Amino acid sequence: MRKDDCLFCKIVAGEIPSTKVYEDDRVLAFRDVNPQMPVHVLIVPKNHYDNIGDGIPDEEMGYLFNTVRKVAELEGIAESGYRVIVNTNDDAQQSVHHIHVHVLGGAPMNSGDPSQK
Repeated sequence: MRKDDCLFCKIVAGEIPSTKVYEDDRVLAFRDVNPQMPVHVLIVPKNHYDNIGDGIPDEEMGYLFNTVRKVAELEGIAESGYRVIVNTNDDAQQSVHHIHVHVLGGAPMNSGDPSQK
């Protein structure tokens, strides 16, 4: 299922370029265009769901979150640590209303060093 006006649906369809980190038949992981850490990858399901409260089937939600580990390993941050964030709706600053998981790492969180951004 796809939503025609959704930025991430267009990225999944290849209509908008992205820097892919991982892809299979159910999810796409790509680099954030405005990274907040040295590693900042977004993971999206290929099916469109607005947010975490959108009735996502348990199996699909589990698959989405199991992909986090794969991305962390591919990015070399599985051992050092990483943060996982899911923003839900406007008050949480969800800017694209297609559920997506942020995986951030590559430097200590709150290191205070702007070069680590």
